[in-house]
Amino acid sequence: MIPKAVTKETTTRRPPAPARRVLSKFTALVTACALVSASLPVRAQQAKGPPVLRDTETEQLLRDYTRPILRAAGLEKRNIQMVIINDKTFNAFVADGRRIFVNYGAIMQSTTPNQLIGVLAHETGHLAGGHLSKFREQLARTQTQLIIAMLLGAGALAAGAANGGSNSAASNIGAAAISAPQEIARRSLLSYQRQQEENADRAGVKFLTATGQSARGMYETFKRFTDESLFAARGTDPYVQSHPMPADRVAALAELARTSPNWDKKDDPALQMRHDMVRAKISAFMERQDTVYRRYPLSDTSLPARYAHAISTYLHGDLRVAIEQIDALIKLQPQNPYFHEVRGQALLEGGRPAEAIAPLRRAVQLSHNAPLIEMLLGQALVASNNTANTDEAIAILRAALAREPEAPLGYMQLAMAYGRKGDYAQADLASAQAAFLRGDNKTARELASRAKTRFAIGTPGWVKADDIVSAKMPDKKD
Repeated sequence: MIPKAVTKETTTRRPPAPARRVLSKFTALVTACALVSASLPVRAQQAKGPPVLRDTETEQLLRDYTRPILRAAGLEKRNIQMVIINDKTFNAFVADGRRIFVNYGAIMQSTTPNQLIGVLAHETGHLAGGHLSKFREQLARTQTQLIIAMLLGAGALAAGAANGGSNSAASNIGAAAISAPQEIARRSLLSYQRQQEENADRAGVKFLTATGQSARGMYETFKRFTDESLFAARGTDPYVQSHPMPADRVAALAELARTSPNWDKKDDPALQMRHDMVRAKISAFMERQDTVYRRYPLSDTSLPARYAHAISTYLHGDLRVAIEQIDALIKLQPQNPYFHEVRGQALLEGGRPAEAIAPLRRAVQLSHNAPLIEMLLGQALVASNNTANTDEAIAILRAALAREPEAPLGYMQLAMAYGRKGDYAQADLASAQAAFLRGDNKTARELASRAKTRFAIGTPGWVKADDIVSAKMPDKKD
């Protein structure tokens, strides 16, 4: 504790009220900068995060979109993952150096592949430029400058208070020395972010040109959002925006994009069809049935519309009609793995797991052992209540989890399969892994602790269980 009333000055002289308010605001700003600087790496490292959607067909399409762009950016060996976020708004972003996050709304609102590819090229520009790490470095530098300015300003305030109070020149200089750097630092950070966005635009166009693709879709997307936001942005100071003024940004992008020899190049019709099929699938799974049928009326007999109708029908309870609709799709494209997957999923969720096994086997085969589809097959084998299927289910689920180690569904089904087999040590371990991936660390530790008592000390199962028990992770909050 600091002693009170050490000298007359300490009891009678304090910084004037305006100066105290400035110091308080400045301290809050420095603290906020410190929190941002500390939290960014943590968010990037967290396995748990925003609600994620998983679908093999959609993820494969996004991988096919980004593969040539990542190659052009020199990032093909970085194993960049595509993550679909359960959010209907249009957004895509990077939060670390290994993942591109895409809201499903961005897919739904991109009417052509090129529009979405343009957005992905922009985000790849952020990755290639190392913008996240550079921004953190800039933030740290700004924070240091703010602290120095605070100390200098505080010294001037103290001198002013000692030599004449709140109206002295030194006191006013001290207050200005504290408040001015705050605004300068804020504008400096926002300007730095705007520059990063402009650099990502240029890099995106460069990657698209290098891969023989048009930058028109990228321009169309940003232009659309510019038109929607112009009225709201009217009168706004361009220097307080984290992105460039929309009109200025789009004008610069248009000038750059139109120089590409690929400006008028159209999307391949087969790729457009894949894009439309994924959008229909997302609509059927994520939107209300009446919304689906407004988007795809019964009079629409296109393949995407029929896909949406079949999925929506099974989701809303008419399994018999849905299977008829799916079978008609399979007749048209017997080699399409996702039609077989939907058939198996409909039967599995409709309480007919034994009948789901055959279409899911076919889907696994046609998809070249896609792990998420393998997990569905494993689930059907477990749910069939046929003990003859247990060993096969375990083998399939373990193979899938070896390639998709962060899928709670796979571990849940594996736990059930081991339980059917009477292997309770492995069942507890798999259940613990599933709970850990869900963020339920309390349950994960309890199950892992029990699993340790069932395994021999030092065996692989014991080591995995001990890793979960020892993990230093905060429990999931309700």
